[in-house]
Amino acid sequence: MRDCLEQIHYDKSVRVLILRSTTVGSFCAGADLVERRTMSQLQVSKFLAGLRDTLAKLESLPLPTIAAIDGPALGGGLELSLACDLRVAGHDVTKIGLPETSLGIIPGAGGTQRATRIIGPSRAKDLIYTARTLTAVEALEWGLVNYVSTPGTTAFERSLSLAESIARNAPLALRAAKQAISRSEDLALETGLDFERATYETLLTTRDRSEALEAFREKRRPIFTGE
Repeated sequence: MRDCLEQIHYDKSVRVLILRSTTVGSFCAGADLVERRTMSQLQVSKFLAGLRDTLAKLESLPLPTIAAIDGPALGGGLELSLACDLRVAGHDVTKIGLPETSLGIIPGAGGTQRATRIIGPSRAKDLIYTARTLTAVEALEWGLVNYVSTPGTTAFERSLSLAESIARNAPLALRAAKQAISRSEDLALETGLDFERATYETLLTTRDRSEALEAFREKRRPIFTGE
């Protein structure tokens, strides 16, 4: 997965990344607890370090990312989805959560940090303290996922339509927007506004910006090339 993310990071032809399971009705149910019992503390530490690095690569991809959750997203599986920009859950999904405290540990792949940033500290504490699992509809109400597919359709299908609505926009603008939004958590407001302005300025001389203005004048949809 890390190798794939490395390739995608530098492939400017990719407009949007959808992360999904190729097994119908699945996403990622987290760590294999049977396997975990056979691992030494050193092996667990190396595994968590590798997982942290991989999720950091996913989160820092310059293009928009979507997690298509068509089955259980538990523990590390939910943490995997939290490293994406947007999350889409299948209508019939019933197991979304961070159950680690029921297993004597806490989320160890960013769950305490990313969930808090997405749903706020109070709801993150509720989710983690109780080790509860949410349905897709509940996760939407909590703000843990952004969309739920309609009955009879999959999260992947809904993710494709969402990706299409994103990909029709200017690639360089999408990447710039992601960069500016991602930095907002680390910057004071005035510094963030300066960063936004500097990022905005880089787009003014692009071919896509000229194409957008020309298309608006001609009353047609712009054709963006990412240049």
